Amino acid sequence: MAANPRQEAPHAAIELEELSLGWRDKVAVRDLGGTFPRGSLTALVGPNGAGKSTLLRGIMGWVTPLSGRICLTGDSAPAFMPQQGDFDRTFPISTHDFVAMGAWRRVGPWKGFGRSERDRLEHALQAVGLSDFGRRPLATLSGGQLQRALFARLMLHDADTYMLDEPFSAVDRATTEDLMKLLLDWNHAGKTVIVVLHDLDLVRRHFPQTLLLAGQCVGWGDTGEILTPENLHLARHLCAGDYL
Repeated sequence: MAANPRQEAPHAAIELEELSLGWRDKVAVRDLGGTFPRGSLTALVGPNGAGKSTLLRGIMGWVTPLSGRICLTGDSAPAFMPQQGDFDRTFPISTHDFVAMGAWRRVGPWKGFGRSERDRLEHALQAVGLSDFGRRPLATLSGGQLQRALFARLMLHDADTYMLDEPFSAVDRATTEDLMKLLLDWNHAGKTVIVVLHDLDLVRRHFPQTLLLAGQCVGWGDTGEILTPENLHLARHLCAGDYL
C-alpha cells in the first residue's frame, strides 16, 4: 500500500503502521511501527544494510510497502536529499540552475522563475555560503561545496518535513558544523527533520530522538536511551544475521 496522507493524528508528521519494505523475496525493513512527531529532530542510525535508505524512500513513495501503512500529515510532501553519490556531477549545469531545481514542485514548467523565487534562491545560496558560486559549473565544485549546494536546493522545497540520507559522509568538520547549524535552524522553525547518520557522537550532541534500525526496530525514542552498548551490539548482530 502506498503512502497515504491523512489527518487522524495532527501531532504526527509521519506514522508507520506495521510497515515492511523490500523487493521480491528480500525484506529490508520488517514490521516497523511508530511516529515522527511534527517538529521533531530524529537521527536514523544502524549498520550498513539496516534498511535506513529504504525507509526514507518508502516514505517518499518510491518503494511500495510489502505490508503496513505510511501515513503522512502536513500541507506539503516531504523533501528528500539523497546521498551525494546518487548525483551525476558531470551533467552540464550551473550551480545556480542546480539549486533552482528545488523549486520545481512549487514553480512547475510554466510559471517561470519570478522575482520572489529568485530572492528565495539567492537567500538559499547565501545561507550555505555559496553566494559567489552560482555561475560555476556543478562539476567544478568540491565535495563540501556540492553538499552545500544540495542543502540550498533542499531549502527551496519549503517543505514541512526534511529527510536527508548521510548528508555529512563526504565533508570536512567545518562544513559539517555549518550544515548541522542549518538543520537545527530548520528544526527550531518547526520543521520535522529526519537524518541518516553514522557519526554517533554527532547524534548524541544534537539529536533528541533516534531510530535504531537493523532490518527491524531495535529502539526508537530518546537518544540517550536508544544508543546503549547493548542496543548497538544487538543491531550489529541482527544485520549480520546472527539472531534472525
